Amino acid sequence: MVKDILVQASGGETQVAVLENHQLVELYVERDTEQRLVGNIYKGRIENVLPGMQAAFVNIGLDKNAFLYVEDVAGARGLKESHEGQEPGANVSHPHHASIDELVKEGQEILVQVVKEPIGTKGARVTTHITLPGRHLVLMPTMDYIGISRRIDHERERERLRNLAENVKAPGMGLIVRTVAEGVGEETLQHEARALTRLWEKILFRSRFASAPSLIHRDLELVQRIMRDLFSEEVNRMIVNSRWVYDKILDVLELDERQLRLKHRISYEPVDLFERFSVEVEIEKALKRKVWLKSGGYLVIDQMEALTAVDVNTGKYVGSINLADTVLRTNLEAASEIARQLRLRNIGGIIIIDFIDMESIQDQSRVLSVLEEELK
Repeated sequence: MVKDILVQASGGETQVAVLENHQLVELYVERDTEQRLVGNIYKGRIENVLPGMQAAFVNIGLDKNAFLYVEDVAGARGLKESHEGQEPGANVSHPHHASIDELVKEGQEILVQVVKEPIGTKGARVTTHITLPGRHLVLMPTMDYIGISRRIDHERERERLRNLAENVKAPGMGLIVRTVAEGVGEETLQHEARALTRLWEKILFRSRFASAPSLIHRDLELVQRIMRDLFSEEVNRMIVNSRWVYDKILDVLELDERQLRLKHRISYEPVDLFERFSVEVEIEKALKRKVWLKSGGYLVIDQMEALTAVDVNTGKYVGSINLADTVLRTNLEAASEIARQLRLRNIGGIIIIDFIDMESIQDQSRVLSVLEEELK
């Protein structure tokens, strides 16, 4: 797979496009005039507790109160060690779920992190399960947990990293080992784990003396997040059209020896990168409700406040063998494209996919397998 990153900055706006095999799969936009909330940590105050919804509303100083679901409150559930690198607690059976009114009270001050931006009439979604990402590790200071990225598939390497994580993590805290940690030594991980732990201690110190509501910690700006989260040996090249941003990226590189060795893959080209690589066309498609498949079939994507619905249709595709084959081929192509669209549009939460009906259990399993693989 060929992976490229395009960084385009102009007019107070920075856009980052991630291409895989020359196809747009991720798009990030940051404007100087807009405030990004995801990743920020706030000291908030519980305004309302709603036992019927198993949720609470938290005042974090924004126009709308943030939404805190019971599963996002520390102490709501136990946690088991996982080597799948999933979100803590995913697919884990818990014998006891505490009620929201057992966990928080009106007027209580609480440290929360934004995990979802406000949308429509809804405020931001927050969690008390704080995560602090580094280059190779993600620190989870509120839970004792170890996770290994699913993309690291060699069992011996997974076991090595799991043991290293146990050695370097602070007692009572958790770590997720990221994909780029593959092959990294204990000294590097130890240094990063200590740095993240120190950052957490600073956050706790600030929160003790801050009044609620207030911002305690702001996540990195876009370019720094891209270098932290996306730039690795998997990247074929990174092209930047702004000299100022290019110089900033080189400054970030100096902080990481492994990244510095990849400096030759970063280039400065003062042109319209999105036009050159036809990214604008892909962005226009991503904004449309109807997405055409190469076969002639199409998807209809409806984003609502409560959920996202995706409908699959055969459209112009009539197939060449029989109806079952036409349906299967359309659904297989749709499964891959749906995964790409969800990633590109940054869609999460409840997603309902209405594939074309298939009578064959084997065909249903094939489509489900493709969807699961593409969503990894």
